[in-house]
Amino acid sequence: MSRRIILKATAAGALALATSTYMQAALAADTIKVGILHSLSGTMAISETSLKDVALMTIAEINAKGGVLGKKLEAVVVDPASNWPLFAEKARQLVAQDKVAVVFGCWTSVSRKSVLPVFKELNSLLFYPVQYEGEELEKNVFYTGAAPNQQAIPAVEYLMSKDGGGARRFVLLGTDYVYPRTTNKILRAFLKSKGVKDSDISEVYTPFGHADYQTIVANIKKFSTGGKTAVISTINGDSNVPFYKELGNAGLKATDVPVVAFSVGEEELRGIDTKPLLGHLAAWNYFESVKNPVNAAFIKQWKAYAVAQKLPNAGSVVTNDPMEATYVGIHMWAQAVEKAKSTDTDKVIAAMAGQSVKAPSGFTLTMDPTNHHLHKPVMIGEIKADGQFNVVWKTKEPIRAQPWSPYIKGNEGKQKL
Repeated sequence: MSRRIILKATAAGALALATSTYMQAALAADTIKVGILHSLSGTMAISETSLKDVALMTIAEINAKGGVLGKKLEAVVVDPASNWPLFAEKARQLVAQDKVAVVFGCWTSVSRKSVLPVFKELNSLLFYPVQYEGEELEKNVFYTGAAPNQQAIPAVEYLMSKDGGGARRFVLLGTDYVYPRTTNKILRAFLKSKGVKDSDISEVYTPFGHADYQTIVANIKKFSTGGKTAVISTINGDSNVPFYKELGNAGLKATDVPVVAFSVGEEELRGIDTKPLLGHLAAWNYFESVKNPVNAAFIKQWKAYAVAQKLPNAGSVVTNDPMEATYVGIHMWAQAVEKAKSTDTDKVIAAMAGQSVKAPSGFTLTMDPTNHHLHKPVMIGEIKADGQFNVVWKTKEPIRAQPWSPYIKGNEGKQKL
């Protein structure tokens, strides 16, 4: 082959490569990349997979209406596999390598704590959609789930009330990581302020993926003989299935010892025979069973999406609180980008202040201008035989979040960024 032909071939190859690179760059410039950071395998997949799917549904909805700033949103999905250090690696990949404008993700607080340094270092945005323990306020995070005063405290107040059964003894049962331990630290301080003695509080933790609750449930039964008792459950992930099964096996009914859960919703109950669990409780800011036009449209959209995408068990999909928080968060971010006329992190943060969305909960949720948390209603629901919840109590208006609990010493004056 002559030198001239080789040179021509090399030049043609270089031109093709340059053209391909240019076209890829042009194509990328025509979309806004959005990161989805949820466990699709491992112990948390039972809860997080639906959040990935509802995020994709919401992105498709926004794209069908013209996208954001005239550009389509492009989802970049990764699986951190319920592996907490891997969350940080995947977050860095999304922001530094994939160049996403924002990330929607995490469930457990340990996963959120794992990724925080990445978002701060790279000055990127995380929208976190799950109730949590508070004691945190970060410029680079918007918290669309509940703070303790929007879930944990009202739930315990309800259990202590006449309507809630008048509980005076409490079992604080959780998965062994930061969210349950910090929430229970707050609840201990709250219960102490209400005159509950330390001897009337039992605190028990199990590892992620724990499956044998026979001894624990037997001990709860024994503890309950000392007076009117309730269980506050901060068990996370697939451990909820064996815990609730053991409650049923032991014949521990809600009329004897009510359990209020902070991490169990409609999705987790899909895999459980709920008949023995009638009357046990969950505290959230949204339930699928609430009746209003926005929720009816949200449920219809989700069920149609599940069928169209051939999701597993598409015919029986349900909505839940973190799904609603994901849906609201993505719409709120899109509104803020439109207002800022930019995806620049600092401009979007400024534009997020005061953003509001008419939510499936039936309330208009507003992003607080000073603490990056939503004003949310609080609802307490009883488990029904069909795996849905009957709302037995709710606030009349959305409640402003207190990220730093007033029951923890030294938190005075810490409620703003």
